[in-house]
Amino acid sequence: MIDMTIFQAFILGLVQGIAEFLPISSSGFLVLVPKFFNWELQDIAFDASIHIATLAGVVVALFPEIKRVVLFERRVIAWLLLATIPVLFFGFMMEVVWNISLRSESIVAISFIIWGIVLYFADRYAKQIKDTVNSVGWKRSLVIGFAQIISLIPGTSRSGITITAGLLGGLSRSTAITFSFLLSIPSIALAGSYGVWKFASEPTNISIIPMLVGMISAFITSLIVIRVLRSWISGRGTFAELAIFRIILGVFILIW
Repeated sequence: MIDMTIFQAFILGLVQGIAEFLPISSSGFLVLVPKFFNWELQDIAFDASIHIATLAGVVVALFPEIKRVVLFERRVIAWLLLATIPVLFFGFMMEVVWNISLRSESIVAISFIIWGIVLYFADRYAKQIKDTVNSVGWKRSLVIGFAQIISLIPGTSRSGITITAGLLGGLSRSTAITFSFLLSIPSIALAGSYGVWKFASEPTNISIIPMLVGMISAFITSLIVIRVLRSWISGRGTFAELAIFRIILGVFILIW
């Protein structure tokens, strides 16, 4: 039995809600936070539950965009599904076929540094253009989809790597982040579904109350973070500060 308190569940939900949509890696922080506080590492079922909560958060936060895409921009749906196929295949191979686990502090730290540097330079050369997700196209969608495979490595950040790929592909910051958030819907749904499957085959040792607290915390936090980050980027904000934070944190973890 994993002795998880309500406070621990709240903090982990908070971390998931913040880090899932900021380009700083939720999977990395879900490894680092328990290590930092000397907590027992939570199981995959708990991680899946708070992923599902952030899925609900992004659907609520982006509901106007989702509604517009479903009603008027259905080719965007095809692009999102196309971009999901690579990570679906490699995620299945890593977890089920190859049984590879990369949940270690050193891997997280190195990923923080490498992809923080890449994000920094991608952000510096971001184009100042007015585009929309309707202009992404299937080629860029596929490139972003293959880039998303790298997010299977903890510390990379799913949002970070897809935003980086979008910026390098010529998208504006606003469109890169919107497409990344929309792409998170099938990606998080798949991660959550895998966790549910794991829970069905290997029931979690965490009691229901901490799990619910973690989900509520992740849901509310994700709503706030998505809205704040989109407002920040719309107001001529950049990803440079977050990229620098990643690099500094990665170095700190390596020497800690």
